[in-house]
This record gives sequence, structure tokens and C-alpha cells, in this order.
Amino acid sequence: MADSLVIVESPAKAKTIGKYLGSKFIVKASMGHIRDLPKSQIGVEVDNNFEPKYITIRGKGSILKELKDASKKVKRIYLAADPDREGEAIAWHLAHYLDMNADEACRVVFNEITKEAVKDAFKTPRKIDQDLVNAQQARRILDRLVGYKISPLLWKKVKKGLSAGRVQSVAVKLIMDREHEITAFDPEEYWSITVVLESGKSTFEAKYHSLKGEKKELHTEADVKVVMDAMGKGAFVVQEVKEKERQRNPSPPFITSSLQQEAARKLNFRASKTMSVAQQLYEGIDLGKEGTVGLITYMRTDSTRISPTAQEEAKEFIVNKYGETFYPETPRQYLKKNANAQDAHEGIRPTSILREPELMKEFLSRDQYRLYKLVWERFVASQMSSAVLDTMTIDLAAGDTVFRANGSKMKFQGFMKVYVESNDDGTTEEEKLLPALKQGDKVKKESIEPKQHFTQPPPRYTEARLVKALEEMGIGRPSTYAPTLETIQKRGYVAIDEKKFIPTELGDLVIQLMSEFFPEILDVEFTAHMEEELDFVEEGKGDWVKVLETFYTSFEKRLEVAEEEMKEIEIQDEVSDELCEKCGRHLVYKMGRFGKFLACSGFPECRNTKPIIKDTGVTCPTCNEGKIVERRSKKGRIFYGCDRYPGCDFVSWDKPVSRPCPECGSLLVEKRNKSGVKLQCVKCDFKEEVNDDVNDDSKD
Repeated sequence: MADSLVIVESPAKAKTIGKYLGSKFIVKASMGHIRDLPKSQIGVEVDNNFEPKYITIRGKGSILKELKDASKKVKRIYLAADPDREGEAIAWHLAHYLDMNADEACRVVFNEITKEAVKDAFKTPRKIDQDLVNAQQARRILDRLVGYKISPLLWKKVKKGLSAGRVQSVAVKLIMDREHEITAFDPEEYWSITVVLESGKSTFEAKYHSLKGEKKELHTEADVKVVMDAMGKGAFVVQEVKEKERQRNPSPPFITSSLQQEAARKLNFRASKTMSVAQQLYEGIDLGKEGTVGLITYMRTDSTRISPTAQEEAKEFIVNKYGETFYPETPRQYLKKNANAQDAHEGIRPTSILREPELMKEFLSRDQYRLYKLVWERFVASQMSSAVLDTMTIDLAAGDTVFRANGSKMKFQGFMKVYVESNDDGTTEEEKLLPALKQGDKVKKESIEPKQHFTQPPPRYTEARLVKALEEMGIGRPSTYAPTLETIQKRGYVAIDEKKFIPTELGDLVIQLMSEFFPEILDVEFTAHMEEELDFVEEGKGDWVKVLETFYTSFEKRLEVAEEEMKEIEIQDEVSDELCEKCGRHLVYKMGRFGKFLACSGFPECRNTKPIIKDTGVTCPTCNEGKIVERRSKKGRIFYGCDRYPGCDFVSWDKPVSRPCPECGSLLVEKRNKSGVKLQCVKCDFKEEVNDDVNDDSKD
């Protein structure tokens, strides 16, 4: 007979925990929050110490009745929501609804959902942490004040359906500022000179380094001519050889932001998808005979700290699998990257390093497996020895010039045997071997190539870059990044093109108005300071009411000014030449989540929409009749297909080009990555590099 009720957020979590606790416990799910501020009104009594007016969330009636009925049948209630501010608030609301004693030790928290961790947590329940609750309340009320005070103003002055928020507004402004930087960017010319040298049977490259002992930049073709003339006709002579050993250290275990960034780079996951799949891995996976087990620790964290138990298990695994040399002399400790990190939980890691990804693969979906493998490899690598590389630098003199060749080879793989972190430009460090040369050796010049370059503007933000920027600036917290990125797209403030954020005209207009009337909302330092204030509340060092009072005093004055001085702006849709095939009215250009599309000007009477077709000018190779056009998948990804679809089923993720393959006459497509663009035949092995300066930022 059950004598205890345990309440968690989700059915998956309830199912996993229920198997661990046994028949004496009833485990129910609240399905997230049960109470919240009302949607129809601001729900905050500003003049009464910002007292929130909570109401039961619509649709939760049957769940609450079930929880209430279950609570009457047991002697004790445990509240086991997630171990963060949001989870603490959920527990607090549940305790209020179930008329529980405020001093009762009912709160149970665990960083991983494994049998041992859950049972240990139930041995030491605690009281609800009111500081955590107050920090969550303060954030919720702060966001409500900003959203429910500015949004109606934007509806009235600009357009219905607009919204403003603290973190989302800063995110849009960052994207907008970057676009302005790109627009204002003035490319600068510069040159490089690369020589291919031959020593015995080896060839290697060296690049121009200096002229007459000084570093002379090559800005123009005239500068190149000066260097070429100064080289003379003689051989290249080895002037100096430097050899040294370089260590490379592993990256720390994942935190929320770094997991989102790396999943975007390596797996092409959106931030929201990363968090959804991570939640599944955290809450529990059915492993057959082993039962349901949470495979990773809690995924909303800004701490890289690792428990001694996990470190000891990692040490034993690494030594047994890879050998003693692959484990450092002392366990690795990682300092907090961000001074404002809460450090409430461990870093994200597998709950047991012994559950290797390949052993788990049969129990996981493709996405679950790929993300689990990423977490597992990152954690294992974080505990391993440094990699060791032998590097060599050779300076070669030719007349009055010096050319430099750099090479490296792996001496000891260390952590790189398991995992290497990606970077935003997609480049990888390749091994470059140089021949064994000594001072005075002469090498033969095989070819020389001067090359013109132009500096590139800063890149647009990808999701990974934007999350990284927000984290570095102290804007938002681990739980806010994914919903923020979703919101700014849904509102039409930004669109995504080739995985990069592009601001829309609507987004630009809203940010201009916000900058004029509410500059503090867009101020990075102000927003980061607000996050610090909320952290102080959580730590019991700040009064949440005073935090809100300080903010609202100046905010209220700005609202009054904006109400009087903000002019009404009518946004006119751009009319296209196309007519609606359903009602005959003109179609107009609209901005959606994935860019522009066409919609009927008769909306809402006519709701016809259609994509904007971009013709590539390439004849379909399958039917030889239709044209290949650019299309978008349901998730917004660009692909290319025949305009005779469904009569012709040709599709390609790569953009076709108009000229045929010079070797077999088949279709050529563009293969793009951050280092450039290559043309590749869809049938034969033909490849051609057409742009190696696409992301050359060496002179930025």
C-alpha cells in the first residue's frame, strides 16, 4: 500500500522514478507549471509590492484534481521537480495548491535520474527554497512588466501581434547591429605569396614573411612586385629551423550553452531540438533488461564542475580502455568560465561512462544516439591527457626576402583520440609534415603564386554564434536561449537564410523604436546587471521587490513619454505583380519565419499563400523539360527541385549550376562549407574549387 506521493513535471520522468521507488510511492506528473500569471491581463499589482495574481493554467483542472485526490490517500508528499529556479517555483505552487506546510521537508532534488541518485535524494529532503522561488518570481514579473507594458504600445503604434521582451530584444539588436556592420563594411585589398618548394622527393609550401628583415604588408599588386623583384633568381636557402613541442588541452564538459553550440555545429541541431532531445535522455530511456535509466545529468546548467564519483569512474574507464598515458597525473578541474555562473549543478555528462554510445545505440532514436554520443565523447575527452604536437617552423631566404613554412605532426593523441571541439568557421587543424632540413640547406623552387584577397565583413549570427554571444555578455540564463531564438523568429523580427539570422524590416523598425524610447532594455550592460541582481536574490543577498522597484521607477517614466511621443506607423505590404489564383486579388510580400513569402491581399477573407519561386536557370537533368527552382522544406531548409513536380521528382540539397560537367556532361552542383565553395559532378569524380576566399577573415 502506497504511503507517499511524489510529483514531478513529466510522465516520462514519473515512469522512470516510479520504477526506482517501488510500490510504497505513487508518482504523478504535474505536466509543468500548474499556476501562472493570467494571459488576458498583466496580473501584477504594481502598487502592492508587485504582488502577482496567479491563476490555474487552463486545461490543468483534471490534473490538479488527480493530484489532490492522490494527496488525500497518502501520509507524505514529495515535490521532485527539476533542480533549478523553474523547478523550485513549480514545487512552491504545488505546495500552495495542496495546502502543504511551508516548513515541511518535502523538496527532493537530484542532478541525474539513476536509481542510486534518486534513492539518495529521498533520504535528504529539504524545505522549499524561498530565495530560488523569489528569483523565479522576480524574473517572471520583470518579463511580464516589459512585455505587457511595451507590447500594447507597439500594437497601437505599429502593428498588432508584436511583442517586446528583455532578452529577445537584446538578441534582435545584436543581429541588427551585425547586419549594419556588414552593410557598412569596406573591403580592403591584400595579397599573399605562396611558393611550392622541393626537397628530394618532398614538396611543401612556404608563405612570404618579411623583406630585408622587416614585416612588409602586401596591400597592392605593386607591393607584390617589389617582393618578387627582391627574391632574385637564386635558390631558397634554409635560414633557421625551429622545432618545439606544443600541448593542446581538452575542452571542459558541456554546459547548456556549449551543448547547444556544438550540437548546432556537429549535428546541425536547432537549440530547441537540442534541449528537447537532451530532456529525453535526462528523463529516462528504456534499456531493456536494465530498465529505464536517465542517460545524462541535468541539461540546464552553467557549471563545468564534476562530482568526485564521476571523475573516479572516468579515470578507471580511461586507464582500462586507452592506457595509463591517456589519463593526466591529477584529475582535471575546470574553473567557472563565467563569473556569474550559478554553479548549482554538475556539467552535462553521462550518468555512467560505462554506457558507451555503441552499447546504447539499439535503445535510442537516431537523434538521441547522436546527442548522447556527443555528450559522452565530450565528457570522456574532458578527463583525458593533453594532446602533444611536434611543431616545426622553417625560415627560407631568397634574395632579400624570407618565406616561412609551418608544419606539425601528432606526437601523442591524448584526448583527441576521442573528441575534438568544432569551431564556428568549420575549419579543422590538419597535420602538415615538413622535410628534415637544417640551416644552410638549399631547396628548389617548383612554383610561385601571388594571390589577391579582400578582407571579409564579420559573419552573420548562426544560432551557435548568437548563443555564444549572449552567454559571454551575461544575457539570459541556460533555460532562456532556446525559447528566445524561437520567439524572435515567430514574431517575424528575424529570418533564417543558410542557417544565419537576417533581420527583417519589421525587426529593424521595432528595434529603432525601442532604442529611442526604451534604451535600457536594449543595453547589454543593463540587461546583464539585471541577471546579476536576480542571482543575488537567489543567493539570499537581494530583495526581489526592491529589484523590481528600482527597475520600474525609470521604466514607468519612459512608458509615459513613449505613449505621448511615439508616432503611429502604418506598415504597408509590398504588392507583387502576381494575382491570387483563388480570388483574383494581388498577392503581397509577407515576412515569415523562414523569410519572405506571398500571401493574398484579401486576408483574412482569403488565406491563400505561396512560396516565392527562385529560378536557378538550370534545366532539370531528369526530365529535360522543367526548370530547377529553389524551394524550402517544412523546417525551412533550402533545397532544389524541378518546377514540374509532382510530374518530375528531381530534388537536390546542393545548388545546381548552369554549366555541365566538363568530363561527363552531367549536372554540376555547389558544395559549400565555411572554407569555400567547390563544384562537384553528381555522377563522376570531377571537382573544382571556385572560391577559397568565402570566409577569409585573416585580415579582419
